[in-house]
Amino acid sequence: MKNTKYLTNIFFLFLTYIVGFSQTGKVAGTVIDGEFTEPLAFANILVKGTTTGTASDFEGDYYIDLEEGTYTLVFSFVGYNTQEITDVVIKADEVVTLDVTLETNSLETVVISTSIKRNTESALLSLQKKSATLLDGLSAQTIKKTGAGDIASAVKSVPGVSVEGGKYVYVRGLGDRYTKSILNGVDIPGLDPDRNTIPMDIFPTNIIDNVIVLKSAAAEYPADFTGGIVNVITKDFPTKEEYSVSVGMSYNPDMHFKDNYLSYKGSNSDFLGYDNGARNRPINRYQPIPGTFENKQLLTSLTSRFDSQLGADVENSGMNYNFGFTLGNQYEVGDYNKLGYQASFSYKNKTTFYEDRIDGSYTLDNSNGNLINELGIDRVAQGASGHNEVLLNGLVGLTYKTENSKYKMTALHIQNGETQAAKLNLILSEGGGGAALLNGTGDALLYTERSITNFSLSGDHALNSDLKFDWIFSPSFSRVLDKDHRLTPLEIDETNNGTEYQIQANSFGSPLRIWRTLSEESWVANANVSNKYELFGKPAQVKFGAGYTYKYRDFSTDQYIFDVTSPIVMNGDVNTILAQENLWTPENQSGTFLDPNNAYDPNNAYEGESNVGALYISNEFNPTEKLKAIIGLRTEKFDLYYTGETSTGPVVGEKTIDKFDFFPSANLIYAVSDRANIRGSYSRTTARPSFKEASTAQIYDPITGRFFIGGFDNLTFPDVKPSYINNFDLRYELFREQGQMIAVSGFYKDFSDPIELVSFPQDSNQMTVTNTGDSQVVGAEVEVRQALGFISSTLENLRFVSNVSVIHSKLEMTEQEYNLRLANARVGQEIEDTREMQGQSPFLLNAGLDYGNNDIAFRAGLYYNVQGKTLEVVGNGFVPDVYTKPFHSLNFTLNKAFGENKRTSIDLKVTNILGSDRESVYESHGASDQIFKLRSPGTEISLGYSYKF
Repeated sequence: MKNTKYLTNIFFLFLTYIVGFSQTGKVAGTVIDGEFTEPLAFANILVKGTTTGTASDFEGDYYIDLEEGTYTLVFSFVGYNTQEITDVVIKADEVVTLDVTLETNSLETVVISTSIKRNTESALLSLQKKSATLLDGLSAQTIKKTGAGDIASAVKSVPGVSVEGGKYVYVRGLGDRYTKSILNGVDIPGLDPDRNTIPMDIFPTNIIDNVIVLKSAAAEYPADFTGGIVNVITKDFPTKEEYSVSVGMSYNPDMHFKDNYLSYKGSNSDFLGYDNGARNRPINRYQPIPGTFENKQLLTSLTSRFDSQLGADVENSGMNYNFGFTLGNQYEVGDYNKLGYQASFSYKNKTTFYEDRIDGSYTLDNSNGNLINELGIDRVAQGASGHNEVLLNGLVGLTYKTENSKYKMTALHIQNGETQAAKLNLILSEGGGGAALLNGTGDALLYTERSITNFSLSGDHALNSDLKFDWIFSPSFSRVLDKDHRLTPLEIDETNNGTEYQIQANSFGSPLRIWRTLSEESWVANANVSNKYELFGKPAQVKFGAGYTYKYRDFSTDQYIFDVTSPIVMNGDVNTILAQENLWTPENQSGTFLDPNNAYDPNNAYEGESNVGALYISNEFNPTEKLKAIIGLRTEKFDLYYTGETSTGPVVGEKTIDKFDFFPSANLIYAVSDRANIRGSYSRTTARPSFKEASTAQIYDPITGRFFIGGFDNLTFPDVKPSYINNFDLRYELFREQGQMIAVSGFYKDFSDPIELVSFPQDSNQMTVTNTGDSQVVGAEVEVRQALGFISSTLENLRFVSNVSVIHSKLEMTEQEYNLRLANARVGQEIEDTREMQGQSPFLLNAGLDYGNNDIAFRAGLYYNVQGKTLEVVGNGFVPDVYTKPFHSLNFTLNKAFGENKRTSIDLKVTNILGSDRESVYESHGASDQIFKLRSPGTEISLGYSYKF
């Protein structure tokens, strides 16, 4: 009994301690300097009517522990207005995030009765209003409203932004070359190192604070962007312990649970996004391959080492699914220091099945001079293809914060594996447009493994209340491995004895195996200093800094062709070609064997190095009470080196581009009122060729049969050079209550030597890049965010959001392009010496209705997005232009949170409700459009569940 009573007393004492401990909560946030839209260090925060308070640290952050209750907080700083936030409700074991902006030049006390969070729509609009550059963006709150599971799905609602292929962000209709993606302000390579943007579907929305789209340049940003910079800002370490898990699945009736899905057996680790070695090249790159009259046993041995499966397996397709988790916390270390961490992991497995995909290549039909308008077939591939893509994303961050410094280390790894299997019907011209056509089949088994690992070490330091210094060092390592691409084309021959399938090297080509390896490393270092001072008796700030980026790439291709002694393949079963009983041996002197004349081709290999060294200085000041100016100058030294084979022989470490450029910028903001601004800006930027584009490599797309050929001319040096752009922007913006706004923008861009994707003369299956004629782009944007409560009180939670961009581009053709088009003109066709720019969309439209009721934690929205017809590939007169047709995207989202603290939520999404196809076509005078590329993505229904601990 004594022991029971003793244990009972201990239990009640412990319970009393827990209850007493749980009666406190916390208010935390950041104090923002309204003059420079950056953290305000050492501001005072006081609980009104008490002596309880604190001061913001060098990053403007603060926190106060308080008992449960309702409070008024007073924020003040010398020379800034004092601000009171009323009705701050503190609950046990909860953190109220409260960010406050203090303005200068006012002695009044501003009283606000609502809390502000930095990742809300209102906070982001406040950032837009005070920003030194022209920007748009998405807050975490807005992303939640859209129900998007990744950034790519959400960011397309930003004015002037479109998303290509569900992954890559384009700003103002300009292609990938003119848009730049960065993570937390740092340039990192993506899964496709030849792109300037990161695939946005790799970032789960639950780790994102904001997505900022910069549309005007400033000296502190890299110069290689024109449309915009997309800055993905991840959450910092939390103010308290946080954990979350999420799972989801999606179903597409056009793609999932289909019993005719195509795939093939790869490696046991494919579900983790990498090949465990099963697809490794089976013979050494430099292994001599004997002929049938040389080392006969060795030839048979080498041939037999290749996996014999060349045709796809038919099986059932599964649904898409994903899961992930995030966790984070911070700890007190001593009196002033904090140690925090954050980690996230996500896994996606996506299955896509196109039952009737089409890839076509067409040319003008010159069999009767220029009298025939209809296009002639060069090559058409039509049939079914199955794709399974795995994406893993892991992010770990560790932060140590002292009274005047902050150190942060992050590690990011992305692993991606994509398996494809296709069975296609082929139509091939014997000799260009108008020639006789051949029929055949094409089997393809493909696997591509991509990975990127990025490390980042950074520091922020307050040397005093006005002087700050920050630095970052960030290496990245990426790889793209095409492992054992297997291509088996057969010609169909209709004979008196029926249908025969044959290997015909002279028409459709022989069975082919390809291995490609691309490895790239990138080393980035930046350092910046900012100092606040007074100019003309008003606050001003000067910034200067330096940056250096080094990149190295190694690319190589190995390919193996198989010959046969007899071309006939029984019943068209390609899996019999490398079957053991059908291999060539010295005894039977017949069958399949490796072609001794092909393997490693040094013309399809190169090494590249680039260096970008940068210096900049900028000054932000107020010439008048209402006018703010940000004037800056950036210099960049760009060097590109090439090692590889050229038409004149091998070169080693040849400097192919050497540029030292100045990039001035100026941003002016005139405050019409407290809520309205007029902005004007000018900047000079650049677009540079990638390693691939400034090479001699010939990169083959196994399914479409198209080649990309590097932009070298007939000399040693590359024919493609950087382009330069002068940018002008003008914008009026009106910010209203409850996140409402109206913005009207105009812009003009003048391009010198733009880089474009073009078709090779006389060959529609080969594309390259080149500098085309100078061009201009002029456009306008209108954005409206309007609550509908003014119509009826029953609609107060319903909001209309819309933005429209209308863009006109005009490019002056080079003399060569104009003459080619003129020489191949059809009868009655008029040829102008100007056209639109490649990759430039003529219009973008985003519109939506979203409903949000915080009382019941319910959100729903219907969103529409479309991009105008866009020139995708520039023709050359003989090969017509290719245009991307508009894709009408209509999506529905719904989110409902449950529980006392709304920790559980369910998301429902329906994408591509209209069932729109993604289609690109050849267009030519007087001719029917012919398909360049056609995919039918169907309509997808997704369901997700998440829980926050």
